[in-house]
Amino acid sequence: MITGEIKSQVDKIWESFWTGGVSNPLTVIEQFTYLLFIRRLDETQLLEEKKAAMIKKPVAHVIFTEAQKELRWSSFKNKEPQTMFDLFTKPTIGNLSVFEHMKQVGTDNGVFAQYMTGATFMIPTPRVLDQVVQMIDKIKMEDRDTKGDVYEYLLSKIATAGTNGQFRTPRHIIRMMVNMVQPTKEDTICDPSAGTAGFLVSAGEYLHEQHPDWFHEKEFRAHYNSNMFTGIEFDSTMLRIGAMNLQLHGIENPILIGKDSLSESNGDIRNQFSLILANPPFKGSLYYDGVESSILKVVKSKKTELLFLGLMLRMLKTGGRCAVIVPDGVLFGSSNAHKQIRQEIIENHKLDAVISMPSGVFKPYAGVSTAVLFFTKTGSGGTDNVWFYDMQTDGYTLDDKRAETKDNDLPDIVARYHNLAAETNRKRTDKSFLVPFAEIKANDWDLSINRYKEVVYDEVTYDKPSTIIQDIKKLQEENKQQLLILEELLK
Repeated sequence: MITGEIKSQVDKIWESFWTGGVSNPLTVIEQFTYLLFIRRLDETQLLEEKKAAMIKKPVAHVIFTEAQKELRWSSFKNKEPQTMFDLFTKPTIGNLSVFEHMKQVGTDNGVFAQYMTGATFMIPTPRVLDQVVQMIDKIKMEDRDTKGDVYEYLLSKIATAGTNGQFRTPRHIIRMMVNMVQPTKEDTICDPSAGTAGFLVSAGEYLHEQHPDWFHEKEFRAHYNSNMFTGIEFDSTMLRIGAMNLQLHGIENPILIGKDSLSESNGDIRNQFSLILANPPFKGSLYYDGVESSILKVVKSKKTELLFLGLMLRMLKTGGRCAVIVPDGVLFGSSNAHKQIRQEIIENHKLDAVISMPSGVFKPYAGVSTAVLFFTKTGSGGTDNVWFYDMQTDGYTLDDKRAETKDNDLPDIVARYHNLAAETNRKRTDKSFLVPFAEIKANDWDLSINRYKEVVYDEVTYDKPSTIIQDIKKLQEENKQQLLILEELLK
């Protein structure tokens, strides 16, 4: 749990960037990320040096040579601002600057280091650099939880800044989805539009919280730190931010792929994952020749939200599960492509649940209405009943302020989902209910909750117009009498 003190420290760092002329939220986070990594490199070497001193052997893994000691965080943090800035920007020590050394440290320092191509130092002045370095140095980040919380708090500012919010799904919504699918020890988990890797991080945190005993097993730890998590993201900046997010949450070497998930270059990834968690982009349109051909065989469309559903079916193993956020239009769109993908999931696989979310969930940066689909890849059907839930609140107000409230449907959603046997007798007037396959098919595969929900209206009766007119006349006469009394009193 992040403390108020740490929040205050991060806020001050953010303000220093902002007032120093770095105003783009993503740029702030990216530069913050580089500095965290540079600090991490020095801390890693300090640990290696302590180990070497204890066993009286040379340092096994050298990140900084003796000649490069001035490039280390523990050294330059004590320098004058201009000297520190020169160390970052001028390649003077072995033809390297602090920043260039960070870009060249290699794969031995985790997955983040692999995505340094294109990284640019953008802190404008010695004063800003010194301010930020000194403040970062004061943040205590000794354990995994604190490191992760600090970074999550930093990422939350993407949304509050109101810029590039599409990269971040609200973490409580992600957590709800993870709690519903309940990742297992054997799962291989993928997010084909990873962004800041929030879904992968949340899945990892779920395992730490629910199954801490698994981490005592060497085989599981190896699986967890290497091939359990895969993220695909074409934006290099987001790839670096996501890599750092995963590392700070204790996932050292996830598989991160810098590709466009829908392109031919990603066509070799199929039948590979047992669990997909995602909130893919759904405001774009692509040309057919830019989309991998097997996806178009499942759904002939240019809309990214439909293409990603086809992609996920391709990427899942038989028996694999998927939880994905989609715009409401996917549920009821009348185009051939919309009907095609809904029919494919419902008829040829197993659609488990549809959760309709209120439009304010993604505010302040988007007001689009969305839903969460849960389905299982079978290749042989299996949809008997689909569970629907009409979410009214997510624990926050649905305006731009998104202030915390007591009303929260999320715990109820998770609890009901894991006890579907109790849902069979629920009426269509309730928040949740089951709809049989045959009814959905008869409605042209429509998945809009309003198609199946029953609304009970309270009957309101009114007096006859003549009676209302008489009542009005009576009131007018009474008012007239009251005015006469007042006039008499004033004489």
